[in-house]
Amino acid sequence: MPTTDGEDPGHGPGGPEHGAGEPRADAGRPAESALPRRSSRRAVLAALGVGAVGAGLGWAGFEQLRRVWWQVPGIDKPRKPGELDYAAAGWAGASEANWRRADRPADYGIDRVVIHVTEGSYAVALQVFSDPGHGAATHYVVRAEDGHVAQTVRELDVAFHAGNREWNERSVGIEHEGFVDRPETLTDVMYRSSAKLTADICRRYDIPVDREHIVGHNEVPEATHTDPGPHWDWRRYMRLVREAHAAADREASTRPARDS
Repeated sequence: MPTTDGEDPGHGPGGPEHGAGEPRADAGRPAESALPRRSSRRAVLAALGVGAVGAGLGWAGFEQLRRVWWQVPGIDKPRKPGELDYAAAGWAGASEANWRRADRPADYGIDRVVIHVTEGSYAVALQVFSDPGHGAATHYVVRAEDGHVAQTVRELDVAFHAGNREWNERSVGIEHEGFVDRPETLTDVMYRSSAKLTADICRRYDIPVDREHIVGHNEVPEATHTDPGPHWDWRRYMRLVREAHAAADREASTRPARDS
């Protein structure tokens, strides 16, 4: 059940939670003609690095300046509509009112995966995520029947799902079709599909596969939610994530190197 960055909204009928989202990050964004040219980004970053070292800030200072640079309105990574971060997913875009444009991990580092349960159907989750009045969405939704994964928000961007602004900025949210008080809705095929997705996210962002970095919505600081609930089998899920992670590592190690 995703929530927004601010107040904890009430539960909507038959699906995930409602609530008002963050102010749009591009509000008041200058006209394109007033924005810095994208081709100068490397030069500016190099200058920032020299300045940081010269000022005695060192590498940590440069990293901080680099993140600030990517948070400047108009400085955006190239992107295509409907582009997927997870190859096995299908695209089902959420309303732009339910997420904030960003350039992660350049502006905000990604070091957490947050597990949600919809308290409703897969179809309802996609429907409410596409509603601009809903105010919340996760990056992915996993279907119980067959494990199909829908991506609704790019990982580049900040989805309103954790109920905590900082955690929204640092995490990828995964919604699972089901109900916290009905363990039969948490299917084996959904567990396995989600585990492959989580393993893929962890490999791409170098996130440790452990319970400190893969958490339930109820474990987010200041959380008021109970999902994924007492019937979510964490031992089983983490075993599946580790297995999927190891299998992907083995596959990568045996893949022929590309010619330079």
